[in-house]
Amino acid sequence: MYALGVWAAEAAAGNSVNLWGALGCAVAYSASLLATLDAFADLILARGDAPAGRLTPGVGLKFASKLAAAAIAVVAAAIVLALDGNWFAFTSLTIAFVVVVGIGVVVLLRHAKVVAARPAAATAGG
Repeated sequence: MYALGVWAAEAAAGNSVNLWGALGCAVAYSASLLATLDAFADLILARGDAPAGRLTPGVGLKFASKLAAAAIAVVAAAIVLALDGNWFAFTSLTIAFVVVVGIGVVVLLRHAKVVAARPAAATAGG
């Protein structure tokens, strides 16, 4: 009788989702998202301040390190969610991350297009 109770408790515990783990992974995803968007903002601001729109080595290293840290955190959190079998959190957090980073990339590309078109418009008008 006791063994049956232990077996039932283990089976129930094995099928439940670890909500604390999901919360921790959600925090990792959101921190990674903020680091990625901050890196994009640094890139936009640095290009506006730098001569000829080029990045200094320090700003480039800062940009790359934020993206690398974000990628490591997202991959680690995704692995934890997948190993835990929390596919809902894995899917929803991954989709949200990809959508927001995609929007950031679109803004970054639009800014680059506007900056590239600015000198051509200045020479055409002058």
